[in-house]
Amino acid sequence: MEHLKELIIVLSLIIPIVAIVMTFIADIKKKRRDTELRLAIIQQGIDAETAKVLTKQEPKDKYSGLRWGCVLVGLGIGALCDVLLGLPPKHNIFFWIVIAAGIGMGLLVSFVIEYKLTKKEQQEKMKNEESGE
Repeated sequence: MEHLKELIIVLSLIIPIVAIVMTFIADIKKKRRDTELRLAIIQQGIDAETAKVLTKQEPKDKYSGLRWGCVLVGLGIGALCDVLLGLPPKHNIFFWIVIAAGIGMGLLVSFVIEYKLTKKEQQEKMKNEESGE
């Protein structure tokens, strides 16, 4: 039973880290593919307007990685709290409440960080517009 608790603790800490690392790897590979596509378009001698249409990218939520990372860390912390409290996962509503609370805390932390970063970006944008005039 003690080994199971240790395994749960380790997994609750490793899973969010692996998810964040894999997200960064996928993002790097996507950027590399986009660069190769642009180079291929340039080599074909396609005009600039057609190239823009072919390489137009959809707007990306730049905080999705942060949000998922915070959710997974919150999930890990919730699972860790379950192990420390000794709550059995089968047929115990308190187990699921603690897990949900951990996820909720992760989302809340993500929201606060996103809000502060967005506010800071807006202030910097306003400064740049004022100094550029």
